[in-house]
Amino acid sequence: MTAPNFALDGRTALVTGAGSGIGRAIALGLAASGADVACIDLAGPGVDGTAKEITASGRRAIAIPTDVTDPDALAQAVARTEAELDELTLAVNCAGIANAAPAEEMPLSQWQKVIDIDYTGVFLSCQAEAHSMLKHGRGSIVNIASMSGSIVNRGLLQAHYNSAKAAVIHLSKSLAMEWADRGVRVNSISPGYTATPMNTRPEVADQVRQFEADTPLGRMATVDELVGPAVFLLSDAASFITGLDLLVDGGFTCW
Repeated sequence: MTAPNFALDGRTALVTGAGSGIGRAIALGLAASGADVACIDLAGPGVDGTAKEITASGRRAIAIPTDVTDPDALAQAVARTEAELDELTLAVNCAGIANAAPAEEMPLSQWQKVIDIDYTGVFLSCQAEAHSMLKHGRGSIVNIASMSGSIVNRGLLQAHYNSAKAAVIHLSKSLAMEWADRGVRVNSISPGYTATPMNTRPEVADQVRQFEADTPLGRMATVDELVGPAVFLLSDAASFITGLDLLVDGGFTCW
């Protein structure tokens, strides 16, 4: 019996949304597990900082400013990743936004922006990544969904976000089935309430206390607690797992 292999040594990964929050933590975590990482996000100090931190740790990394709603830009990002790092075999799609409005008052533009980034952006990212992975006959993709794709959050008016995340879960299952016999695995992770910059602002402190009270483990996740699930699903230790939505929610959806 050999121990499961969680190492990502010698692999090249692409992470969207790598400039902050969960995406940044996962990009750093993949590097710590042995991967070289292409960091994808909108242009700014966030994505540059993530790549620099990875490089300082001894792994290779590049920052590629990219809009995940632009299929040509995503195709170019994958091509640059392979040109400057190596064959793309790992990807984590984290790019997303959130906001709130009553459904009966929500402007179409607000609905569409969340759908375009949180859902269509994930599809376009998977499509660009798969063009490379399918050609090579191997790869693993993890899409970051949300427990909001399985439940409706008490007190949060976000029909657009919930719908987009539910779609990401089913998209991941659909792609997993399309690509299962071609060497590419696709899974999703559904985080519960997580201490991202959005959830640690002073003005949402009362709301956060309610989030924590509603979570069986009694707190929000740290962004680092999403790294282990991502590394697991990408690694050879999960070689027989595809089409899974892994809830990382502190038990929230059990109640």
